[in-house]
This record gives sequence, structure tokens and C-alpha cells, in this order.
Amino acid sequence: MIGVFGGSFNPIHIGHLIIAEYIRCEFNLEKIIFIPAKMPPHKNGDAMASAQHRFNMVSIAIEGNPNFLVSRIELDREGKSYTIDTLSQLVKLYPNKKLCFICGADSLMNFNSWRSIEEIFRLADIIIAGRPNIPEEDFRETLINYRQNHDAHIFCSESPFMDISSTRIRERIKKGMSIKYMVPDKVDSYIKSHGLFVGEI
Repeated sequence: MIGVFGGSFNPIHIGHLIIAEYIRCEFNLEKIIFIPAKMPPHKNGDAMASAQHRFNMVSIAIEGNPNFLVSRIELDREGKSYTIDTLSQLVKLYPNKKLCFICGADSLMNFNSWRSIEEIFRLADIIIAGRPNIPEEDFRETLINYRQNHDAHIFCSESPFMDISSTRIRERIKKGMSIKYMVPDKVDSYIKSHGLFVGEI
């Protein structure tokens, strides 16, 4: 089984890495492919570092972990980055592997706004990494609905909650505050050397 971990990674931080490694071990995944989105349909692009910068930061962050890969599949495709298009391509690249799409509980709650969600459920199992501030009753109701009425194979990870967000990191950079230990050291250096996120958000 291969984990598919998509996101804006704007920037990637240690929370992403810890959750990915935890889920890899928890579900015995062969590897996890990080897929930076070129143009996330649900994000405001005004505060986005370039796709190439975000790809480079992910590459730097996962150095030394042979179980982590980064893919340009969305960067090299024209238009917005829709999960269904990415999974369709990955199925062709890995025809004999089961795909497991990794996302947060907040994404699960918004699946009804995603393109071709039924096809997503057909192409991949879903692994949910826990997020705070989602009412438990609402989450379980949504989970049961997708499992029973949409034949979705959704699994909930016990990965630890990491109270770190890319938004908070960008805010700290704008204020001239340290982001040490929030991102890998090499990512911190990359952000500084390229002047990323200064004056944004």
C-alpha cells in the first residue's frame, strides 16, 4: 500500500512529517508520496510561495527518509490541482498497488465540495489524521454516511495532534519571530535564504 499525502505545504512543517511517519507505521504503508499542489482549489493563492519553492522545501524536509518521496505530478499538470486527477494518474503509475489518501478530519467534513468524490472513494482508501475543533458527533455522522451510503473505505489514524500550522509559521515569519523546531532546520534556512513569506499574511 502506498500513502498519498497531498497539500499546499506552504511551508511543510514537522507536524506533516510526524503524522506521515506515524501513519506509515500504523498502516504498514510501503511508502508515502508527498504531492505539493500547484493550484489548490480550496486555497487563496495570494499567500502562496511558488509551486517550485514548496516542492523544494518538501524535498529538503524528507531527505534521509527512504520511505518518503515527493512527486511533481500536480506541478507539471496544467490548471488547478484536483485530487481525482492526481489519483487517476497514480493508479496508472502504480497499477498493482493500493492507494491510501491521507487527509485531515476537516477535509472529510468538506468532501461534499470535492470534485468526483465517488470516484475518489473508488480509487483509494482514505486515512483520516485527527484534527481538533471538529465536533465528535458531526464527525462520526459524516463518517458513517460515507461508509454506508458511498461505499467509502475510511480509516481513522491515531496519529498525535500537532498544534502547528503553516499559517501560524507564516505569521511568525512576517513578525520576524523564530520558527526553529517548527520546521526542519534546512527548511528554515531555505525560507530565510529566499526571503519567503516576509510581508505576507
